[in-house]
Amino acid sequence: MAGSTENRRTARNATSSRSTQSGQNASTTTSDTEPDALTIGRRIRYLRTSKGMTLEDLAAAIDRAPSQISTLENGKREPKFSQLQAIARALGTGVDDLLSPEPPSERDALEIELERVQRGPLFASLGIDGVRIGKSLPHDALATILALHRELERLHTERAATPEEARRANGELRDEMRAKDNYLPELEQVAKGLLADVGHTTGPLPQRMAAEIAAHLGFTLHYVSDLPHSTRSVIDTRNRRLYLPSKGFRGRSNTRSALLQALASHVLDHTEPGHYGEFLRQRVEANYLAAALMVPEKPGVKFLRDAKDERAIAIEDLRDAFGVSFETAAHRFTNLATRHLGIPVHFMKVHESGILHKAYENDGVRFPSDALGAVEGQHVCKQWTARRVFDVEDRFNPYAQYTDTPSGTYWCTSRVENTSDGAFSVSVGVPFADVKWFSGRETTVRSASRCPDESCCRRPPEDLSVKWGDFAWPSARPHASMLAAMPSGAYPGVETTEVYRFLERHAPEG
Repeated sequence: MAGSTENRRTARNATSSRSTQSGQNASTTTSDTEPDALTIGRRIRYLRTSKGMTLEDLAAAIDRAPSQISTLENGKREPKFSQLQAIARALGTGVDDLLSPEPPSERDALEIELERVQRGPLFASLGIDGVRIGKSLPHDALATILALHRELERLHTERAATPEEARRANGELRDEMRAKDNYLPELEQVAKGLLADVGHTTGPLPQRMAAEIAAHLGFTLHYVSDLPHSTRSVIDTRNRRLYLPSKGFRGRSNTRSALLQALASHVLDHTEPGHYGEFLRQRVEANYLAAALMVPEKPGVKFLRDAKDERAIAIEDLRDAFGVSFETAAHRFTNLATRHLGIPVHFMKVHESGILHKAYENDGVRFPSDALGAVEGQHVCKQWTARRVFDVEDRFNPYAQYTDTPSGTYWCTSRVENTSDGAFSVSVGVPFADVKWFSGRETTVRSASRCPDESCCRRPPEDLSVKWGDFAWPSARPHASMLAAMPSGAYPGVETTEVYRFLERHAPEG
Protein backbone atom coordinates (compact mmCIF):
# COMPACT_ATOMS: atom_id res chain seq x y z
CA MET A 1 0.00 0.00 0.00
CA ALA A 2 3.05 2.28 -0.27
CA GLY A 3 1.79 3.75 -3.51
CA SER A 4 -1.61 4.40 -1.99
CA THR A 5 -0.05 6.17 0.99
CA GLU A 6 1.90 8.42 -1.35
CA ASN A 7 -1.25 9.18 -3.33
CA ARG A 8 -3.07 10.18 -0.16
CA ARG A 9 -0.15 12.41 0.83
CA THR A 10 -0.20 14.07 -2.60
CA ALA A 11 -3.94 14.52 -2.34
CA ARG A 12 -3.65 16.13 1.08
CA ASN A 13 -0.99 18.50 -0.22
CA ALA A 14 -3.22 19.33 -3.16
CA THR A 15 -6.12 20.34 -0.96
CA SER A 16 -4.30 21.81 2.05
CA SER A 17 -3.39 24.96 0.13
CA ARG A 18 -7.02 25.92 -0.27
CA SER A 19 -8.03 29.07 1.49
CA THR A 20 -10.74 28.50 4.11
CA GLN A 21 -13.29 30.86 5.48
CA SER A 22 -15.48 30.59 8.47
CA GLY A 23 -18.58 31.11 6.36
CA GLN A 24 -20.61 31.32 9.51
CA ASN A 25 -22.15 34.25 11.30
CA ALA A 26 -21.53 33.08 14.83
CA SER A 27 -23.20 35.10 17.54
CA THR A 28 -20.69 37.03 19.63
CA THR A 29 -21.11 39.56 22.42
CA THR A 30 -18.91 42.62 22.39
CA SER A 31 -18.93 45.72 24.52
CA ASP A 32 -19.84 48.95 22.82
CA THR A 33 -17.29 51.72 23.03
CA GLU A 34 -20.08 54.13 23.94
CA PRO A 35 -23.02 53.38 26.27
CA ASP A 36 -26.54 53.70 24.93
CA ALA A 37 -29.66 54.92 26.73
CA LEU A 38 -30.65 51.38 27.77
CA THR A 39 -27.34 50.67 29.47
CA ILE A 40 -27.22 54.07 31.19
CA GLY A 41 -30.79 53.58 32.42
CA ARG A 42 -30.04 50.13 33.81
CA ARG A 43 -26.94 51.45 35.61
CA ILE A 44 -28.98 54.23 37.18
CA ARG A 45 -31.63 51.75 38.36
CA TYR A 46 -29.01 49.30 39.66
CA LEU A 47 -27.20 51.96 41.71
CA ARG A 48 -30.49 53.42 42.97
CA THR A 49 -31.86 50.09 44.21
CA SER A 50 -28.45 49.15 45.65
CA LYS A 51 -28.72 52.22 47.90
CA GLY A 52 -32.30 51.41 48.86
CA MET A 53 -33.69 54.48 47.10
CA THR A 54 -37.13 54.57 45.49
CA LEU A 55 -37.98 56.38 42.27
CA GLU A 56 -39.55 59.09 44.38
CA ASP A 57 -36.39 59.47 46.50
CA LEU A 58 -34.15 59.95 43.46
CA ALA A 59 -36.69 62.22 41.74
CA ALA A 60 -36.87 64.44 44.81
CA ALA A 61 -33.07 64.55 45.08
CA ILE A 62 -32.65 66.00 41.57
CA ASP A 63 -35.94 67.96 41.54
CA ARG A 64 -37.62 65.91 38.80
CA ALA A 65 -40.86 63.94 38.56
CA PRO A 66 -40.69 60.17 39.28
CA SER A 67 -42.08 59.49 35.77
CA GLN A 68 -39.03 61.22 34.27
CA ILE A 69 -36.68 58.99 36.28
CA SER A 70 -38.66 55.91 35.14
CA THR A 71 -38.33 57.01 31.50
CA LEU A 72 -34.56 57.37 31.93
CA GLU A 73 -34.17 54.00 33.63
CA ASN A 74 -36.16 52.24 30.90
CA GLY A 75 -33.87 53.69 28.24
CA LYS A 76 -36.61 55.60 26.49
CA ARG A 77 -34.81 58.93 26.70
CA GLU A 78 -31.19 60.02 26.49
CA PRO A 79 -30.27 61.91 29.69
CA LYS A 80 -28.66 65.31 29.42
CA PHE A 81 -25.17 65.65 30.86
CA SER A 82 -26.45 68.02 33.54
CA GLN A 83 -29.01 65.38 34.58
CA LEU A 84 -26.27 62.75 34.77
CA GLN A 85 -24.21 65.01 37.00
CA ALA A 86 -27.18 65.55 39.33
CA ILE A 87 -28.03 61.82 39.41
CA ALA A 88 -24.40 60.89 40.08
CA ARG A 89 -24.25 63.32 43.05
CA ALA A 90 -27.52 61.94 44.41
CA LEU A 91 -26.24 58.36 44.14
CA GLY A 92 -22.83 59.17 45.53
CA THR A 93 -20.95 58.09 42.43
CA GLY A 94 -19.22 59.61 39.43
CA VAL A 95 -20.57 60.33 35.95
CA ASP A 96 -18.03 57.87 34.52
CA ASP A 97 -19.69 55.09 36.49
CA LEU A 98 -23.06 55.92 34.92
CA LEU A 99 -21.50 56.08 31.45
CA SER A 100 -19.75 52.71 31.65
CA PRO A 101 -20.74 50.59 28.60
CA GLU A 102 -20.90 47.41 30.71
CA PRO A 103 -24.31 46.31 32.06
CA PRO A 104 -24.23 46.37 35.87
CA SER A 105 -25.24 42.67 36.23
CA GLU A 106 -25.90 39.50 34.23
CA ARG A 107 -29.64 39.96 34.66
CA ASP A 108 -29.43 43.53 33.41
CA ALA A 109 -27.40 42.37 30.41
CA LEU A 110 -30.17 39.93 29.44
CA GLU A 111 -32.89 42.52 29.95
CA ILE A 112 -31.01 45.04 27.82
CA GLU A 113 -30.54 42.47 25.05
CA LEU A 114 -34.22 41.51 25.08
CA GLU A 115 -35.28 45.15 25.03
CA ARG A 116 -33.08 45.74 21.97
CA VAL A 117 -34.47 42.62 20.32
CA GLN A 118 -38.07 43.73 20.82
CA ARG A 119 -37.29 47.12 19.35
CA GLY A 120 -35.55 45.61 16.31
CA PRO A 121 -36.92 45.12 12.77
CA LEU A 122 -36.83 41.30 12.82
CA PHE A 123 -39.06 41.11 15.91
CA ALA A 124 -41.38 43.76 14.48
CA SER A 125 -41.74 41.73 11.26
CA LEU A 126 -43.12 38.78 13.26
CA GLY A 127 -46.25 40.75 14.16
CA ILE A 128 -46.37 39.57 17.77
CA ASP A 129 -46.52 41.50 21.01
CA GLY A 130 -43.40 41.78 23.11
CA VAL A 131 -43.16 40.64 26.72
CA ARG A 132 -43.06 43.02 29.65
CA ILE A 133 -39.53 43.08 30.98
CA GLY A 134 -39.48 43.29 34.75
CA LYS A 135 -38.71 41.43 37.95
CA SER A 136 -41.74 39.18 37.40
CA LEU A 137 -40.17 37.69 34.26
CA PRO A 138 -38.26 34.56 35.40
CA HIS A 139 -34.57 34.42 34.60
CA ASP A 140 -34.84 31.11 32.70
CA ALA A 141 -37.77 32.43 30.62
CA LEU A 142 -35.73 35.51 29.73
CA ALA A 143 -32.77 33.35 28.65
CA THR A 144 -35.02 31.02 26.61
CA ILE A 145 -36.69 33.88 24.73
CA LEU A 146 -33.29 35.30 23.82
CA ALA A 147 -31.98 31.89 22.72
CA LEU A 148 -34.98 31.43 20.44
CA HIS A 149 -34.49 34.87 18.94
CA ARG A 150 -30.77 34.27 18.32
CA GLU A 151 -31.57 31.06 16.46
CA LEU A 152 -34.28 32.81 14.44
CA GLU A 153 -31.83 35.57 13.57
CA ARG A 154 -29.18 33.04 12.56
CA LEU A 155 -31.57 31.20 10.24
CA HIS A 156 -32.84 34.46 8.80
CA THR A 157 -29.30 35.67 8.10
CA GLU A 158 -28.27 32.32 6.61
CA ARG A 159 -31.20 32.20 4.24
CA ALA A 160 -30.86 35.83 3.24
CA ALA A 161 -27.14 35.48 2.55
CA THR A 162 -27.28 32.11 0.77
CA PRO A 163 -28.03 33.22 -2.82
CA GLU A 164 -25.44 36.00 -2.72
CA GLU A 165 -22.90 33.70 -1.05
CA ALA A 166 -23.50 31.04 -3.71
CA ARG A 167 -23.02 33.53 -6.54
CA ARG A 168 -19.89 34.94 -4.94
CA ALA A 169 -18.36 31.51 -4.37
CA ASN A 170 -19.16 30.39 -7.92
CA GLY A 171 -17.62 33.55 -9.35
CA GLU A 172 -14.45 33.28 -7.28
CA LEU A 173 -13.93 29.64 -8.19
CA ARG A 174 -14.58 30.32 -11.88
CA ASP A 175 -11.97 33.11 -11.84
CA GLU A 176 -9.49 30.82 -10.12
CA MET A 177 -10.01 27.99 -12.60
CA ARG A 178 -9.70 30.41 -15.51
CA ALA A 179 -6.33 31.57 -14.18
CA LYS A 180 -5.23 27.90 -14.12
CA ASP A 181 -6.67 27.15 -17.59
CA ASN A 182 -9.01 24.71 -15.81
CA TYR A 183 -6.01 22.41 -15.29
CA LEU A 184 -5.01 21.04 -11.87
CA PRO A 185 -1.64 19.26 -12.15
CA GLU A 186 -1.70 18.04 -8.54
CA LEU A 187 -4.93 16.12 -9.19
CA GLU A 188 -3.51 14.74 -12.43
CA GLN A 189 -0.67 13.29 -10.35
CA VAL A 190 -3.09 11.75 -7.86
CA ALA A 191 -5.01 10.10 -10.72
CA LYS A 192 -1.78 8.85 -12.29
CA GLY A 193 -0.68 7.32 -8.99
CA LEU A 194 -4.01 5.56 -8.37
CA LEU A 195 -4.05 4.09 -11.87
CA ALA A 196 -0.48 2.86 -11.43
CA ASP A 197 -1.42 1.24 -8.11
CA VAL A 198 -3.98 -0.99 -9.83
CA GLY A 199 -1.84 -1.65 -12.89
CA HIS A 200 -3.81 0.43 -15.40
CA THR A 201 -1.34 1.94 -17.83
CA THR A 202 -3.23 3.10 -20.91
CA GLY A 203 -6.61 3.50 -22.57
CA PRO A 204 -10.07 3.95 -21.06
CA LEU A 205 -10.79 2.79 -17.54
CA PRO A 206 -13.27 -0.13 -17.54
CA GLN A 207 -15.87 -0.64 -14.80
CA ARG A 208 -13.90 -3.63 -13.51
CA MET A 209 -10.79 -1.51 -12.98
CA ALA A 210 -12.82 1.18 -11.18
CA ALA A 211 -13.95 -1.55 -8.77
CA GLU A 212 -10.33 -2.56 -8.29
CA ILE A 213 -9.48 1.00 -7.26
CA ALA A 214 -12.21 0.78 -4.62
CA ALA A 215 -10.78 -2.53 -3.34
CA HIS A 216 -7.27 -1.08 -3.38
CA LEU A 217 -8.49 1.73 -1.13
CA GLY A 218 -10.05 -0.80 1.23
CA PHE A 219 -13.73 -0.48 0.26
CA THR A 220 -16.30 -3.12 -0.64
CA LEU A 221 -19.01 -2.21 -3.14
CA HIS A 222 -22.69 -2.71 -2.35
CA TYR A 223 -25.38 -2.12 -4.98
CA VAL A 224 -28.74 -1.34 -3.35
CA SER A 225 -32.23 -0.43 -4.47
CA ASP A 226 -33.00 1.92 -1.57
CA LEU A 227 -30.20 4.47 -1.83
CA PRO A 228 -31.40 7.78 -0.33
CA HIS A 229 -33.14 9.77 -3.03
CA SER A 230 -30.98 12.85 -2.43
CA THR A 231 -27.68 11.00 -3.02
CA ARG A 232 -25.69 9.41 -5.86
CA SER A 233 -23.68 7.24 -3.48
CA VAL A 234 -23.01 6.85 0.24
CA ILE A 235 -19.73 5.88 1.91
CA ASP A 236 -19.71 4.13 5.29
CA THR A 237 -16.20 4.89 6.55
CA ARG A 238 -16.72 2.86 9.74
CA ASN A 239 -17.31 -0.41 7.86
CA ARG A 240 -15.43 0.60 4.68
CA ARG A 241 -18.48 0.19 2.47
CA LEU A 242 -19.46 2.14 -0.64
CA TYR A 243 -23.15 2.02 -1.56
CA LEU A 244 -24.28 2.58 -5.15
CA PRO A 245 -27.69 2.32 -6.87
CA SER A 246 -28.44 -1.15 -8.23
CA LYS A 247 -30.10 0.33 -11.32
CA GLY A 248 -27.49 2.95 -11.97
CA PHE A 249 -27.71 6.69 -11.45
CA ARG A 250 -30.91 8.12 -12.90
CA GLY A 251 -31.51 5.00 -14.93
CA ARG A 252 -27.98 4.64 -16.28
CA SER A 253 -26.45 1.20 -15.95
CA ASN A 254 -22.87 2.46 -15.67
CA THR A 255 -22.18 3.60 -12.12
CA ARG A 256 -18.48 4.18 -12.76
CA SER A 257 -18.73 7.96 -12.55
CA ALA A 258 -20.61 7.96 -9.21
CA LEU A 259 -18.21 5.34 -7.84
CA LEU A 260 -15.10 7.32 -8.78
CA GLN A 261 -16.50 10.64 -7.56
CA ALA A 262 -17.25 9.10 -4.16
CA LEU A 263 -13.77 7.59 -3.96
CA ALA A 264 -12.24 10.89 -5.08
CA SER A 265 -13.68 12.70 -2.06
CA HIS A 266 -12.16 10.02 0.18
CA VAL A 267 -8.77 10.13 -1.54
CA LEU A 268 -8.68 13.93 -1.29
CA ASP A 269 -9.48 13.79 2.43
CA HIS A 270 -12.56 15.95 2.05
CA THR A 271 -14.19 16.74 5.38
CA GLU A 272 -17.58 18.22 6.22
CA PRO A 273 -17.66 21.57 4.37
CA GLY A 274 -17.88 24.61 6.60
CA HIS A 275 -19.40 26.91 3.98
CA TYR A 276 -20.70 26.95 0.44
CA GLY A 277 -17.38 27.90 -1.16
CA GLU A 278 -15.71 24.87 0.39
CA PHE A 279 -18.58 22.59 -0.64
CA LEU A 280 -18.37 23.84 -4.22
CA ARG A 281 -14.59 23.44 -4.35
CA GLN A 282 -14.82 19.87 -3.04
CA ARG A 283 -17.34 18.98 -5.70
CA VAL A 284 -15.17 20.45 -8.46
CA GLU A 285 -12.14 18.56 -7.17
CA ALA A 286 -14.02 15.25 -6.91
CA ASN A 287 -15.43 15.64 -10.42
CA TYR A 288 -12.01 16.58 -11.78
CA LEU A 289 -10.26 13.58 -10.22
CA ALA A 290 -12.98 11.18 -11.37
CA ALA A 291 -12.70 12.50 -14.94
CA ALA A 292 -8.90 12.25 -14.78
CA LEU A 293 -9.27 8.57 -13.84
CA MET A 294 -11.74 7.84 -16.65
CA VAL A 295 -9.77 9.84 -19.23
CA PRO A 296 -6.16 9.62 -18.01
CA GLU A 297 -3.95 12.55 -18.92
CA LYS A 298 -1.29 10.76 -20.96
CA PRO A 299 -3.52 8.76 -23.33
CA GLY A 300 -6.07 11.56 -23.37
CA VAL A 301 -3.51 14.13 -24.49
CA LYS A 302 -2.10 11.74 -27.10
CA PHE A 303 -5.59 11.15 -28.49
CA LEU A 304 -6.28 14.88 -28.71
CA ARG A 305 -2.88 15.74 -30.21
CA ASP A 306 -3.33 13.12 -32.89
CA ALA A 307 -6.75 14.57 -33.64
CA LYS A 308 -5.32 18.07 -33.78
CA ASP A 309 -2.62 16.95 -36.21
CA GLU A 310 -5.40 15.65 -38.43
CA ARG A 311 -7.47 18.80 -37.84
CA ALA A 312 -10.29 16.57 -36.63
CA ILE A 313 -10.82 17.22 -32.91
CA ALA A 314 -14.32 16.07 -31.91
CA ILE A 315 -15.76 15.83 -28.42
CA GLU A 316 -17.86 12.86 -29.58
CA ASP A 317 -14.70 10.98 -30.57
CA LEU A 318 -13.15 11.62 -27.14
CA ARG A 319 -16.40 10.42 -25.56
CA ASP A 320 -16.46 7.21 -27.58
CA ALA A 321 -12.74 6.46 -27.21
CA PHE A 322 -12.92 6.51 -23.39
CA GLY A 323 -16.49 5.38 -22.85
CA VAL A 324 -17.69 8.44 -20.95
CA SER A 325 -20.66 10.78 -21.26
CA PHE A 326 -20.53 13.75 -23.61
CA GLU A 327 -20.51 16.09 -20.61
CA THR A 328 -17.53 14.29 -19.02
CA ALA A 329 -15.68 14.38 -22.34
CA ALA A 330 -16.45 18.08 -22.70
CA HIS A 331 -15.20 18.80 -19.17
CA ARG A 332 -12.06 16.74 -19.73
CA PHE A 333 -11.37 18.54 -22.99
CA THR A 334 -11.44 21.90 -21.18
CA ASN A 335 -8.93 20.48 -18.64
CA LEU A 336 -6.43 19.53 -21.32
CA ALA A 337 -7.05 21.80 -24.32
CA THR A 338 -5.30 24.98 -23.24
CA ARG A 339 -2.41 23.47 -21.28
CA HIS A 340 -1.50 20.75 -23.80
CA LEU A 341 -2.93 21.94 -27.13
CA GLY A 342 -2.69 25.71 -26.77
CA ILE A 343 -6.40 26.13 -27.54
CA PRO A 344 -8.55 28.52 -25.46
CA VAL A 345 -12.08 27.21 -24.91
CA HIS A 346 -15.46 27.80 -23.34
CA PHE A 347 -17.99 25.35 -21.91
CA MET A 348 -21.69 25.68 -21.14
CA LYS A 349 -24.43 23.53 -19.68
CA VAL A 350 -27.82 25.07 -20.40
CA HIS A 351 -31.29 23.87 -19.38
CA GLU A 352 -33.98 23.61 -22.06
CA SER A 353 -35.60 26.67 -20.45
CA GLY A 354 -32.55 28.68 -21.51
CA ILE A 355 -31.08 28.98 -18.01
CA LEU A 356 -27.28 28.71 -17.71
CA HIS A 357 -26.29 26.12 -15.06
CA LYS A 358 -22.54 25.69 -15.54
CA ALA A 359 -19.97 27.68 -17.44
CA TYR A 360 -16.24 28.07 -17.96
CA GLU A 361 -14.22 30.21 -20.36
CA ASN A 362 -10.72 31.42 -21.02
CA ASP A 363 -11.29 32.45 -24.65
CA GLY A 364 -12.91 35.84 -24.12
CA VAL A 365 -16.53 34.84 -24.72
CA ARG A 366 -18.95 36.95 -22.68
CA PHE A 367 -21.48 34.91 -20.76
CA PRO A 368 -24.70 36.59 -19.61
CA SER A 369 -24.28 37.85 -16.06
CA ASP A 370 -26.08 39.83 -13.38
CA ALA A 371 -24.89 43.08 -11.81
CA LEU A 372 -22.56 41.13 -9.49
CA GLY A 373 -20.97 39.19 -12.35
CA ALA A 374 -22.72 35.88 -11.58
CA VAL A 375 -23.60 33.76 -14.63
CA GLU A 376 -25.51 30.89 -12.99
CA GLY A 377 -29.25 31.30 -13.45
CA GLN A 378 -28.95 33.77 -16.34
CA HIS A 379 -30.72 33.37 -19.68
CA VAL A 380 -28.49 32.46 -22.62
CA CYS A 381 -29.03 34.27 -25.90
CA LYS A 382 -31.47 32.43 -28.17
CA GLN A 383 -29.04 32.78 -31.07
CA TRP A 384 -26.23 30.82 -29.36
CA THR A 385 -25.52 27.20 -30.23
CA ALA A 386 -26.48 26.11 -26.71
CA ARG A 387 -30.07 27.30 -27.34
CA ARG A 388 -30.52 26.55 -31.03
CA VAL A 389 -29.49 22.91 -30.60
CA PHE A 390 -32.84 22.23 -28.88
CA ASP A 391 -34.62 22.91 -32.20
CA VAL A 392 -32.53 20.39 -34.15
CA GLU A 393 -34.41 17.23 -35.11
CA ASP A 394 -31.33 15.03 -35.40
CA ARG A 395 -30.22 14.44 -31.81
CA PHE A 396 -27.73 11.70 -32.73
CA ASN A 397 -25.24 13.81 -34.66
CA PRO A 398 -23.33 16.80 -33.29
CA TYR A 399 -24.72 20.24 -34.01
CA ALA A 400 -22.26 23.01 -34.76
CA GLN A 401 -22.56 26.65 -35.76
CA TYR A 402 -20.68 29.92 -35.93
CA THR A 403 -22.00 32.78 -33.83
CA ASP A 404 -21.00 36.41 -34.30
CA THR A 405 -21.00 38.17 -30.92
CA PRO A 406 -19.89 41.62 -29.67
CA SER A 407 -16.70 39.98 -28.34
CA GLY A 408 -15.89 38.12 -31.57
CA THR A 409 -16.93 35.14 -33.65
CA TYR A 410 -17.04 31.73 -32.00
CA TRP A 411 -17.55 28.22 -33.30
CA CYS A 412 -19.39 25.85 -30.99
CA THR A 413 -20.47 22.21 -30.97
CA SER A 414 -23.34 21.05 -28.80
CA ARG A 415 -25.32 17.99 -27.77
CA VAL A 416 -28.58 17.56 -25.83
CA GLU A 417 -28.66 15.14 -22.90
CA ASN A 418 -31.87 14.15 -21.12
CA THR A 419 -32.01 13.97 -17.32
CA SER A 420 -34.70 13.66 -14.67
CA ASP A 421 -34.52 17.48 -14.36
CA GLY A 422 -35.23 17.97 -18.05
CA ALA A 423 -33.08 18.30 -21.16
CA PHE A 424 -29.72 20.08 -21.03
CA SER A 425 -27.42 21.16 -23.82
CA VAL A 426 -23.69 20.67 -23.28
CA SER A 427 -21.55 22.87 -25.48
CA VAL A 428 -17.86 23.41 -26.17
CA GLY A 429 -16.67 26.36 -28.23
CA VAL A 430 -13.53 28.12 -29.43
CA PRO A 431 -12.65 31.44 -31.08
CA PHE A 432 -12.82 31.56 -34.86
CA ALA A 433 -9.00 31.47 -35.13
CA ASP A 434 -8.89 28.01 -33.52
CA VAL A 435 -11.74 26.31 -35.36
CA LYS A 436 -9.27 25.00 -37.95
CA TRP A 437 -8.40 22.14 -35.57
CA PHE A 438 -11.95 20.83 -35.24
CA SER A 439 -14.19 18.44 -37.06
CA GLY A 440 -17.42 20.24 -37.92
CA ARG A 441 -15.76 23.51 -38.92
CA GLU A 442 -17.27 23.08 -42.38
CA THR A 443 -20.76 23.88 -41.08
CA THR A 444 -22.58 26.60 -42.95
CA VAL A 445 -24.88 27.39 -40.03
CA ARG A 446 -24.25 30.88 -38.73
CA SER A 447 -26.08 33.25 -36.43
CA ALA A 448 -25.54 36.69 -34.93
CA SER A 449 -26.00 37.65 -31.29
CA ARG A 450 -26.14 41.24 -30.05
CA CYS A 451 -26.75 40.26 -26.41
CA PRO A 452 -26.63 41.82 -23.87
CA ASP A 453 -28.38 44.34 -26.12
CA GLU A 454 -32.06 43.69 -25.33
CA SER A 455 -33.05 44.22 -28.94
CA CYS A 456 -31.30 40.94 -29.81
CA CYS A 457 -33.73 38.44 -28.31
CA ARG A 458 -35.09 39.85 -25.03
CA ARG A 459 -37.27 42.69 -26.28
CA PRO A 460 -40.44 41.50 -28.08
CA PRO A 461 -41.39 43.02 -31.46
CA GLU A 462 -43.19 46.32 -31.14
CA ASP A 463 -46.42 45.11 -32.76
CA LEU A 464 -46.68 42.23 -30.29
CA SER A 465 -45.86 44.51 -27.36
CA VAL A 466 -48.62 46.90 -28.34
CA LYS A 467 -51.13 44.08 -28.77
CA TRP A 468 -50.34 42.02 -25.67
CA GLY A 469 -48.36 44.23 -23.32
CA ASP A 470 -51.32 45.04 -21.08
CA PHE A 471 -53.01 41.62 -21.31
CA ALA A 472 -50.32 39.03 -20.61
CA TRP A 473 -49.80 37.66 -17.11
CA PRO A 474 -47.64 34.51 -17.26
CA SER A 475 -46.99 32.25 -14.29
CA ALA A 476 -43.27 31.61 -14.08
CA ARG A 477 -41.87 28.09 -13.79
CA PRO A 478 -38.40 28.76 -12.39
CA HIS A 479 -35.91 25.97 -11.81
CA ALA A 480 -35.44 25.07 -8.15
CA SER A 481 -31.88 26.40 -8.16
CA MET A 482 -33.19 29.90 -8.81
CA LEU A 483 -35.12 29.81 -5.55
CA ALA A 484 -32.57 28.05 -3.35
CA ALA A 485 -28.99 28.30 -4.52
CA MET A 486 -27.81 26.39 -1.45
CA PRO A 487 -30.18 24.17 0.53
CA SER A 488 -29.42 24.18 4.23
CA GLY A 489 -27.14 21.57 5.79
CA ALA A 490 -23.48 20.64 5.70
CA TYR A 491 -23.99 18.80 2.40
CA PRO A 492 -26.43 20.98 0.44
CA GLY A 493 -29.39 19.06 -0.95
CA VAL A 494 -28.73 15.91 1.10
CA GLU A 495 -31.26 14.78 3.71
CA THR A 496 -28.96 13.72 6.55
CA THR A 497 -31.60 11.83 8.53
CA GLU A 498 -32.42 9.73 5.47
CA VAL A 499 -28.73 8.90 5.01
CA TYR A 500 -28.25 7.88 8.66
CA ARG A 501 -31.31 5.63 8.58
CA PHE A 502 -30.05 4.05 5.37
CA LEU A 503 -26.67 3.27 6.96
CA GLU A 504 -28.39 1.85 10.03
CA ARG A 505 -30.42 -0.51 7.82
CA HIS A 506 -27.40 -1.75 5.89
CA ALA A 507 -24.72 -1.84 8.59
CA PRO A 508 -23.26 -5.36 9.07
CA GLU A 509 -24.40 -7.11 12.22
CA GLY A 510 -22.02 -7.17 15.16
